Amino acid sequence: QVQLVESGGGLVQAGGSLRLSCAASGRTFSLYTMAWFRQAPGKERDFVAAISWSGGNTYYVDSVKGRFTISRDNAKNTMYLQMNSLKPEDTAVYRCAATTGHSSWWYGRSSADYDYWGRGTQVTVSS
Repeated sequence: QVQLVESGGGLVQAGGSLRLSCAASGRTFSLYTMAWFRQAPGKERDFVAAISWSGGNTYYVDSVKGRFTISRDNAKNTMYLQMNSLKPEDTAVYRCAATTGHSSWWYGRSSADYDYWGRGTQVTVSS
């Protein structure tokens, strides 16, 4: 099992930046495919970005391409989401997720693809 804890959320003006972190427990973090999801009030949880366990493959929802960057540091058991050029529509609770047992290139876009979840960190972007 793995436990996930997010940090780095906050209030930022439109056009600003935030860096989210997801710290994982356990010795096999390097074998977990990791992802970020977000959920705005009254809306469903949406896929944002994912990174394969090898770190060699990254995937993004179209609305964040070119603005967000997902990365991981397996030595620190930590995944990151660098968010630049933030927009009010990026406002949501951001949660990290993990799963294992897949190919080095694999990722999932559905919440059901992931077995472990953090509690989330609030990101609020003011206009």
